[in-house]
Formats: sequence, structure tokens, C-alpha cells
Amino acid sequence: MTFEVHAQGAVHVFDCFACAIHRMAPICEHCRVQIIGQGVEVEGHWFCGAHCARAEGKVGIVDKV
Repeated sequence: MTFEVHAQGAVHVFDCFACAIHRMAPICEHCRVQIIGQGVEVEGHWFCGAHCARAEGKVGIVDKV
């Protein structure tokens, strides 16, 4: 059994959630970890959290708790 994920004008077909996560999860632009769950998007750039965003010079970013 497969399922489709429609994102940014493309259709991706997967047979398990783990494969979908591996393919679709954004990568933190500072520490390179896959962001599964809450991430931080700043000016079109993805970070795993506020710490990594600040390490890249982004200001005013806070984690939501």
C-alpha cells in the first residue's frame, strides 16, 4: 500500500512514513540535522531551532515551548 505526498507542485509516492520523512524533512542549515517536527524558518532558511538560527547570525529568534 502506497500513499502520495503533494508538496511544492510535485507528487511523491511512498510506501512507509519513515521513507517519506527521510525524503521530505528539511535539513538544518547550521548543524545539518534533519528537521522532524518543529523547526524554525527564517527568511527562507530552515534551522532545527533558535540556537542554530542565532549561530548563523539570525536575530530575534526564540524557540516555542
